[in-house]
Amino acid sequence: PHCRHFEQTGYKPLVQQYVRGGKVSYEFRNMLISGPDISISLLTRCAGPGKFFAMSDYVFATQPEWEKKFAGMSDADKAALEAMTDEQRVVRYAKLGDMAAMAARYGVSPARGQQCLTDPKGLKLLLDMTQAAIDRGITHTPTFIVNGQVSGAAKWEELEPDIRQAGGWK
Repeated sequence: PHCRHFEQTGYKPLVQQYVRGGKVSYEFRNMLISGPDISISLLTRCAGPGKFFAMSDYVFATQPEWEKKFAGMSDADKAALEAMTDEQRVVRYAKLGDMAAMAARYGVSPARGQQCLTDPKGLKLLLDMTQAAIDRGITHTPTFIVNGQVSGAAKWEELEPDIRQAGGWK
């Protein structure tokens, strides 16, 4: 929900006021927190660089709806997930959250989505990103790194002053 809040309140001002003008670069790195994070992150990355941010916006906008599907799982469904292999679990979370339909909106065919969900290189990339964040002491999302330093900001109104100070802008 915290990443969703930033997406809704801070992403557009960040891009419009700083990124498009070339003052700031913005790189989105996933930090996996739950099983569904893996599935939706793999599919969002599967959409490709040109559609990544548009799909991310949609994913965050619809987050309460698809998260509800996981919150309402029966004990039997949870037990079945636990009994699965990691690869099976990633695919199952995507199915339970109807994530393939989200990805299809951004040009990811069902066959391509399945490839991305089961791609060990894609999973390794996400796991490496998460491990790098943990190694850096990052414990929550969103976290912003400004000029190489981890910012304590989690909201746009906290981040913008850090950006302005780092850039020497008043």
